Amino acid sequence: MSSQQPAADPNAVPDTQLGLTEDQIELLRHGQQAVAAAGGAGSTSSRAASRASSQGLVMMDSSSLSALGRHFDRVMQSIQQRLEYLMEQSQIVTLSVYDRAGNLIDNADAEIARYHDIMAQIDELELDFDRIAGIREIVRGFRQRAEELERELDRAAGSSSSRRQGGQSSSRRTHGHSSSSGKRRT
Repeated sequence: MSSQQPAADPNAVPDTQLGLTEDQIELLRHGQQAVAAAGGAGSTSSRAASRASSQGLVMMDSSSLSALGRHFDRVMQSIQQRLEYLMEQSQIVTLSVYDRAGNLIDNADAEIARYHDIMAQIDELELDFDRIAGIREIVRGFRQRAEELERELDRAAGSSSSRRQGGQSSSRRTHGHSSSSGKRRT
């Protein structure tokens, strides 16, 4: 089906092959539909753009791309005007609140100081937490080593008693004992 679409209009390209994100593709399709609707139902180029958009294609001829560019310019200008209006409204609200809150500034300063104190305490606690977490990991390592040593001692004690019964444990125990005493001397 996609091999038939480009043959119908050589200037149309699948919008999914343009390397755009899903959001960008959706905006592009919406823009094409808006351009097609603004161009009028009788216009050949607007009908072609509308048809291409409904098929997931983008018209890649200069007049279609120019119309699409102008559409996005108008959309951006509209967004810019709305942003400016909202920023003005924000400033009005801010000034109004500031005027009403003039007598609360001292209280606000005290609350800000309290906030900074709380944040300093949180920082200290986070440092303590990190230190304790590090120590906890060290203790876990020691505990694992101690458990391993206990298991080795239990195995050694179990094998020593079984070797004693076999008559071979005395020579091995002596070697193990002398090597550990040699380590203590150094």
